[in-house]
Amino acid sequence: MEWQISTDERATLRDLAKVQAEYAALPVMAQRKRTWYDLNDGCPGVLPPVIVETWTFDRDFMPTEVFRCASEAGQAIERQLLRNIRNHELIDDDKVIPDTFDIGWCVDIDEFGVPIETETVRDAEGIETGYRFLHPITDLTRDLDLLKPAVCRVDRQQTMAWKAFLEDLFGEVLPVCIRTGTYGGTMLTHKVVELMGMEAYLIAMYDCPDHVHRLMAFLRDNALHVMRWAEAEGLLRLNNGNQDSFGSSYNFTNRLPRSDYPGSPVRLLDMWGTSNSQETVGISPKMFHEFCYPYYRDVCEPMGLLYYGCCEPAHPFWEDIQQLPHLKKMSISRWCDQAYMGEALRGTEVVYSRKPDPNYLSVDVKLDEDAWASHIRQTLEATRGVFVEFIIRDVYTIHDNLDNPRRAVEIARREIEQHYRP
Repeated sequence: MEWQISTDERATLRDLAKVQAEYAALPVMAQRKRTWYDLNDGCPGVLPPVIVETWTFDRDFMPTEVFRCASEAGQAIERQLLRNIRNHELIDDDKVIPDTFDIGWCVDIDEFGVPIETETVRDAEGIETGYRFLHPITDLTRDLDLLKPAVCRVDRQQTMAWKAFLEDLFGEVLPVCIRTGTYGGTMLTHKVVELMGMEAYLIAMYDCPDHVHRLMAFLRDNALHVMRWAEAEGLLRLNNGNQDSFGSSYNFTNRLPRSDYPGSPVRLLDMWGTSNSQETVGISPKMFHEFCYPYYRDVCEPMGLLYYGCCEPAHPFWEDIQQLPHLKKMSISRWCDQAYMGEALRGTEVVYSRKPDPNYLSVDVKLDEDAWASHIRQTLEATRGVFVEFIIRDVYTIHDNLDNPRRAVEIARREIEQHYRP
């Protein structure tokens, strides 16, 4: 619980904290915050916000030469501050720069009682990109009983010591806050693939369907166990402000906490949650209904509002997805039938969380501005009368051309102003 940083690093980090605080106080941040509230609260006429998620192209966005701290603690703090500062200076999307420095609880969750190890490989630039899981389950009928209920621990002393360290560093400049999600592995099929692999999972639906149901029931109960543990321990913190429930889709809303919120402790039903099932893209809607939907329904029930989906297409499974409890945002990936989902969401307050094709920013060194504009217009044409947000993510390189994401935002805003019809 001892973190050592030099006097020079302290000065550097304090200066960065002051810059973040200054950006957070700009009038434009209040305007952007209003946009997110209006979107998430279903206010008519709100224009879609545009976000670029940066962590996937850190080789370009956060190169080593921008860092000044040498200590491990100093680098971690500097990275968090610089990500916000550089986002405003270099991209200037609709991210609201935080007026706090956020940390999480120090928790240790042994999720299954068996380790899931990974192997990684580096790409030509030395960045760890490819990976695979070393699955502990190689025969579901034999190995299912290896799994044990999650064992959860929180180290409050460590958490508070870290918080105090940060507050001593820059607390009067940038308040330090503990933030959380709902905890629990609610992306159930991702856990399946970690445990046994996708091919084995899909084959097991035919070879041993009863065991697949047992596995899904275990994962559901285990996720709920972890969620309820965090709730009972008083760890949950409201995430209805400048936090994202999934994929840089921000949570500002007046609809949480619930009207009967007691003030403390925070309940699961007072919070945004998230879930998805990317791994079942290759199965039929009938199989999704049988093997996935009942378990996803149950694991989403305790949440206050739900962001659902990631890269999987939503339209094949919409019959089930639309029945998930508390659905508020729906991820619309590049593989999704935009027109179908636009029609499905028209007249509702479920947000069409559009994920544009990242290849426009990452394949060519220079953004093809006309093609990108046309790509954005396709979404706007499909979403007349629908609440929309644009979340540009899964961009893994911009070829050291930081003008690309900024221009992408500018062009998207121009197209929105000219063509969006709420």
